[in-house]
Amino acid sequence: MTTEEKNVNQSVEENLSELRQIRRAKLKELQDAGQDPFQITKYVVTHRSADIKESFEALEGQKASVAGRIMSKRGMGKAIFCDLQDMKGRIQLYVRVDELGEEAFAKFKKIDIGDIVGVEGEVFKTKRGEISVKAHQVTLLSKSLLPLPEKFHGLTDKETRYRQRYVDLIMNEDVRRAFQIRTAFIKHVRKYLDDRDYLEVETPILNTIQGGATARPFVTHHNTLGLDMYLRIATELHLKRLTVGGFERVYEIGRIFRNEGMDPKHNPEFTTIELYEAYADFHDMMDIAEGILSTAAKDILGSYQVQWLGVDIDLTPGWKRLTMADAVKEYVGVDFMAISDDEEACKAVEAEGIDLEGCERTWGTALYEAFDQRVEEKLIQPTFITMYPVEVSPLTKRSPKDPRLTERFELFINHSEFANAFSELNDPIDQRGRFEHELALRDMGNDEAGMMDEDYITALEYGLPPTGGMGIGIDRAVMMLTNSDSIRDVLLFPTMKPLD
Repeated sequence: MTTEEKNVNQSVEENLSELRQIRRAKLKELQDAGQDPFQITKYVVTHRSADIKESFEALEGQKASVAGRIMSKRGMGKAIFCDLQDMKGRIQLYVRVDELGEEAFAKFKKIDIGDIVGVEGEVFKTKRGEISVKAHQVTLLSKSLLPLPEKFHGLTDKETRYRQRYVDLIMNEDVRRAFQIRTAFIKHVRKYLDDRDYLEVETPILNTIQGGATARPFVTHHNTLGLDMYLRIATELHLKRLTVGGFERVYEIGRIFRNEGMDPKHNPEFTTIELYEAYADFHDMMDIAEGILSTAAKDILGSYQVQWLGVDIDLTPGWKRLTMADAVKEYVGVDFMAISDDEEACKAVEAEGIDLEGCERTWGTALYEAFDQRVEEKLIQPTFITMYPVEVSPLTKRSPKDPRLTERFELFINHSEFANAFSELNDPIDQRGRFEHELALRDMGNDEAGMMDEDYITALEYGLPPTGGMGIGIDRAVMMLTNSDSIRDVLLFPTMKPLD
């Protein structure tokens, strides 16, 4: 930090300290007069700002009681105009001395921008056509002891916005809108699945075994049991246990925890929707993924056309479906379906500049690395990539047509993964072999590999019907719907490095 920056910060802090003292003095004056706003426990609100504007013709001349935060004050004579902000927007207040009386008007003049007030008054329209509330009575409900950011520049520093989301929400309407869209999307997902007879359930966050995905977990310790436990990295294995138990359509919207890096697309804790449907396969899951995301755009935003990261995305139903081998053939030029030998496959992709260092030298690994390194970044419009190699799909049913491949897909939009789905592996013998392979990887030093889950194998031995399963990242979907370039913009409280 430069000397100039330090001087600016010091000046800001001194100014804040002075303003804080002024506001505390105003609060003490109120408390000494027996008018402590913090002793008020309830205020009856009859109307919100948007309700008054939307129903003005019916409400004109009627009494209304509103409450919210004072965002601006104009005029200091016998009449004052204010903007009051509540959960649904803003509405103008018109405060006159002849309506409130001399004493009450004098008290109102001392109210600061940022204070929270309740106002009883009459709904009317000013001569300039502004729908407003003419105040008959004003009650100070909470005193703001810190000033809001300067109104023309607002709260623009991203680091501060993420750390002080409460101020960010006060000052930035587009931020409030983004989180309203997030809530609307989650409600949309629930309705979409509930209407299809899915059952919403809850499964454990603390587990004795890490499983259901390949990721590094967070580890904690249970004092009473005297054992280490893992925060879940997926909800998959518990949800499939429920399908074994007879819940043929289940889903969970829940928090997932992965002890990994942070970047614009990743946060250590995030939200997914995982769902499982008995007697369905990965083709059915593609239909559901397309249905959820396309109808969400249409219902919430009013259009299948969205813009994200500077790219126009068309979510009109009828999304492209492409096998991984066909995608690699199209974009890389290597025809994997004409190759059967592991080493031949590896040499073919290395000739195209694909790096296989540190990878198992198998046909499936070569196919996946070719896709991951060369194809994924080119998938802009919604595309389902299907038929993943078995090496990267430890919980997926093998393809009856080609045992090297699995009935799995990932959905990509603007080269970002949105959904991952399988025709679920329900053969307990095959599943045990996959778990043993994961253990071998762990023995070789891969601490992200899965672990043996004996109870899950036992559940499969009782019989899991043919099942389709899928996970969709809630945060990624909201990023697209809100045209956000960072996952932190769609998490109310993203993980942040502590300040020094």
